[in-house]
Amino acid sequence: MVNPLSRILHDVGLAAWFGGTLGNAVALNAAVSETTSSADSGAVVNSGWDRWTPVNAAAIGAHLIGSVGQLVGNSGRIGSQKGVGSMVIVKTATTVAALGATAYARVLGSRIDTYGAVPVTDATTPSADTPAEVAAAQSQLAVLQWAIPALTGALVVISAIAGEQQRPTAVLSGLVKRVSG
Repeated sequence: MVNPLSRILHDVGLAAWFGGTLGNAVALNAAVSETTSSADSGAVVNSGWDRWTPVNAAAIGAHLIGSVGQLVGNSGRIGSQKGVGSMVIVKTATTVAALGATAYARVLGSRIDTYGAVPVTDATTPSADTPAEVAAAQSQLAVLQWAIPALTGALVVISAIAGEQQRPTAVLSGLVKRVSG
């Protein structure tokens, strides 16, 4: 049986990871173009993402702790209930991909941050005066800003499916299918 705290940490952590990255992609990254100078845009976006990073790290940590707790709590079902093992593999692979994309985005953000208040059009669009290394990082971040919410959104969907697998009728049906081959 899964400890309720594991479910809470898993779900709240994932919600913050998904929602925060989606919100920043939709709002912050575009809104910085409304500053009065392109150099201010770079400073504002760096400041916003620097403020989000520790919250995101805590959310990811909570999600991972909750995920481990759920794995431990569901260990008996993973091998015995048809479909659960496959779901665990898909969910783990998606989590690893989301972690990798998030970590790489942070590396790129840190690289941009070292340049300080550089002129940019918005968070992922360079201006004519943007240094080449910053512009290169921005082009990669333009993809990652949507890849991370897509991956974490997929985790939300996978988690919902996993939750349905825990219904008593699904457990019974999965056990019967496993035994009957």
